[in-house]
Amino acid sequence: MRRQRFDIVTLVWEIFELLEQQAAQRGTALQLFPPVLPEAGIQVVADRNRIRQVLVNLIDNAIKYGRDHGRVVVALVESGRSVRISVRDDGAGIAPEHQGRIFERFYRIDKSRSRESGGSGLGLAISKHIVEAHKSTIRVKSTVGEGTTLEFKLSKPKSGRVETKG
Repeated sequence: MRRQRFDIVTLVWEIFELLEQQAAQRGTALQLFPPVLPEAGIQVVADRNRIRQVLVNLIDNAIKYGRDHGRVVVALVESGRSVRISVRDDGAGIAPEHQGRIFERFYRIDKSRSRESGGSGLGLAISKHIVEAHKSTIRVKSTVGEGTTLEFKLSKPKSGRVETKG
């Protein structure tokens, strides 16, 4: 883990650019809330590459499992010494009996849908481990027929210089 200070807004916009073609194929709008430009900047301290991996996975899943012509909303909410990051889709949602298991390796809610959308079944398990390595927890909130939100928190930098750990 290489913790460093970086701008989470810029990272989200980079991921939107990376996934915009995939979203366009499904007619999915990618939105940042509140709507801020990359220049606005919200600083966090984390391993940028690992958090990028988490966000790519969460946004990719939201596009895949959201509804066609729907929207995926990434929200960044500052609170005290942390930033809550959430990714919300407007898809079919996840039934309560599955919510506790979606972070297990190879767990699939709908085996037939997973074959058509691809993936290894490892993305959420890896994301959970990365978030936990940042001393946070990834949570799921979902309502069948309305969609799913996955969220976690990252620390904001203390004033002064941030040291990078190798």
